[in-house]
Amino acid sequence: MRWITSPGWPGNLLAVVAGALTTLALAPFDIWPLALVALAMFYLGLRDLPPKQALGRGWCYGFGLFGAGTSWIYYSIHHFGGASVLLAGLLMLAFTAAIAWFFALPAWLWARWIRRNEAPLADTLAFAALWVAQEAFRGWFLTGFPWLYSGYSQLDGPLAGLAPLGGMWLISFTLALTAALLCNLPRLIKAKRKAFVAAGVLLLLGPWCLGQALKHHAWTSPSGDPLSVAAIQGNIEQSMKWDPAQLNAQLALYRDMTFSSKRVDLIVWPETAVPVLKENAEGFLSMMGRFAADRNSALITGVPIRQEVRHEQRFFNGITAVGEADGIYLKQKLVPFGEYVPMQDVLRGLIAFFDLPMSDFARGPADQAMLQAKGYQIAPLICYEVVYPDFVAGLAAQSDILLTISNDTWFGTSIGPLQHLQMAQMRALEAGRWMIRATNNGVTALIDPFGQITTQIPQFERGIMYGEVVPMHDLTPYLQWRSWPLIILCSLLIGWALITSRIAKTV
Repeated sequence: MRWITSPGWPGNLLAVVAGALTTLALAPFDIWPLALVALAMFYLGLRDLPPKQALGRGWCYGFGLFGAGTSWIYYSIHHFGGASVLLAGLLMLAFTAAIAWFFALPAWLWARWIRRNEAPLADTLAFAALWVAQEAFRGWFLTGFPWLYSGYSQLDGPLAGLAPLGGMWLISFTLALTAALLCNLPRLIKAKRKAFVAAGVLLLLGPWCLGQALKHHAWTSPSGDPLSVAAIQGNIEQSMKWDPAQLNAQLALYRDMTFSSKRVDLIVWPETAVPVLKENAEGFLSMMGRFAADRNSALITGVPIRQEVRHEQRFFNGITAVGEADGIYLKQKLVPFGEYVPMQDVLRGLIAFFDLPMSDFARGPADQAMLQAKGYQIAPLICYEVVYPDFVAGLAAQSDILLTISNDTWFGTSIGPLQHLQMAQMRALEAGRWMIRATNNGVTALIDPFGQITTQIPQFERGIMYGEVVPMHDLTPYLQWRSWPLIILCSLLIGWALITSRIAKTV
């Protein structure tokens, strides 16, 4: 305990360990109590440090979190980016060191302006608010990196029932609040103020009881009969994906698997299952559309799309629907370096990683219509988009069914694809809607409105997944209000802490 709270390298090393522990609380390990342990260690490590040392302690926590939790980035850089083991390792270290500042700066702000050790209850509330502010900022700044949020640890935990109420960030707020309260209970009891002790116990137990009570509450209801689904997982190697010599073989694979499939309402292919511009595949897509229409089916697939924007030809990562379906969708949330290259005039050409295939996509417009299939509204999400809570909520509120297509082949056998799946499950839980998830190499799955997988194809297998989804209507509280209630609450708590801390220092 003394090492955690004291300045120096032992405390910094334990902060690295605390950050890494969060990875074990998330998929595929799912040891959710470790999220509380990590948060408690982080809070205790900052409680008595001066601002400059708190800055370093926060950076150490972030380094541990991203070093362990995003190790899959190394796989992409080395195996598909053409970087040597040494260069890939250095780039991974540079990325981890840079993104760790997302924790360093809030830690400094906490120690410099917000922390009030003499008021443990206020201190606890302000810490939880700042924690959520840090997560929200990280999901927005420079298009955001909304990965490794502590709230995902509760997908199967006691707090899962809070997700439809206030989203994953309400769960994160509760975890941070609980961890800090547990650390401050001795101080609350020592203060001998019964009102504060009672408030602390209520804040400690109330959210957990509420989360457990709401865990199986249905916020939404069916708006129609179940729809049968066939999602096709081609399991095509990434090294073959964009090889022109393999194009016909890939199209034939999806065509033949679809021809041999059972009659269903919805047929779904994964992201860029058609690895050529839509305008060059119109004949193939028209043929597949006629086949689907003859079966009274809708076929939805990922395909790159070229459109003219302000007299300039731009490329988009897209979705198109044929057969008994209509609409196209252009991806809005792009993956840095995978789909666009920041500062590309400088970086392109340095190493192969900055010249990956299809890494010059444009961002789709924000006011796109939902896909229409079998008379229902389907919210389309491509790969990385599913990790943005409020973005998904905005589309989900207009839809009956959620659809996400992806190609996680970039990350091999690492933990990245399973973290990605967990985030998709959380989006279904927040929205109270069924989700169809079709991927190139897994995990292809159907997810129910409680965030649970009902059927799936394991990773690295070729196959067709059959199942049913139910169109849903009504809105969960989170879809109605998004994060605004929590944003207002956290803003008030942080503002209150800043003002009272300022007053306390001038008295």
